[in-house]
Amino acid sequence: MDLIMSPQSTRQKLWELLGDIPPPFLPQVSIDSVRDEPGYTLEHLTFANGLGDTVYGYLLLPKDIETPAPAVLYHHEHGGKYTLGKDAAIKVRENGYAPGLALVEAGFIVLAIDAYGFGQREHQGPGGASESGASTELSLFKQFVWQGRSLWGMMVHDDLTALRYLLSRSEVDPARVGAVGMSLGGSRTTWVAALDEKVKAAAPISQMTRYRDFADSGNLRMHAIYYYVPGMLVSGLDMEHIVALTAPRHQLILTGDLDPLSPIAGIHKVMDYAGEVYRGAGAPDNLELVLYEGVAHAYLPAMVEATVEFFERAL
Repeated sequence: MDLIMSPQSTRQKLWELLGDIPPPFLPQVSIDSVRDEPGYTLEHLTFANGLGDTVYGYLLLPKDIETPAPAVLYHHEHGGKYTLGKDAAIKVRENGYAPGLALVEAGFIVLAIDAYGFGQREHQGPGGASESGASTELSLFKQFVWQGRSLWGMMVHDDLTALRYLLSRSEVDPARVGAVGMSLGGSRTTWVAALDEKVKAAAPISQMTRYRDFADSGNLRMHAIYYYVPGMLVSGLDMEHIVALTAPRHQLILTGDLDPLSPIAGIHKVMDYAGEVYRGAGAPDNLELVLYEGVAHAYLPAMVEATVEFFERAL
């Protein structure tokens, strides 16, 4: 691995890898509906992302909290669940948890949006209603490459723009905002925290390894097309540099030690490099890794509980 790189040069390279996209901005948001739920209020919102597309989201406001309150940007997973999208935050899983609702119950405001190709954006591709799911995702990847962009860059752009909106809400304490997500959502969390220092605490779940180590595993078929950032393997950067950009802010990494999408050797390389950066920043305890023994690609109840406890400490 390279010597420790400066945050400025690393961020500049990451922006270049994302492709020809404008900086994130504070969007004009429309609140399309408000629904009263037990313990919280659910706002259904939309905004234009400045690149020709509409973003759909949920804002979950806990009842009876003192404001300004801490908040979390929730990033949904992939898993081929294209119809799910932002509903991943409020849908109770087989394990008995709805991650977004667990945060709301703990007193956090939560914002979740649909990434490109998911939820209400499942037909938001070149083919419109004629394609959905994986077909939309692949068509978007092709279209953006033609435009000098990348699907990953467009996803991250929307997340950073959503973050600007979350920070602007009068109910939110902008000094206490975090980000969390599993799988696709884990990578979104890592990149958003790396690129915007307003994220004070990040919890990527079940997606953490070096791109090079994953490439060397030969399992490229196991990741969907969104994961492939053009130029990454020849950029001089890898996941350790992205993770290190969050220093000295709080970061909790949760993953199984048998996850084929996160080769364990790559995880340790990330932690060795990023740990050195955190130590240099005087905050060695702010970077935490929890490996779940014998666990593959999963979102365990223990992971949900650990993230809630982490944000209660960090925010």
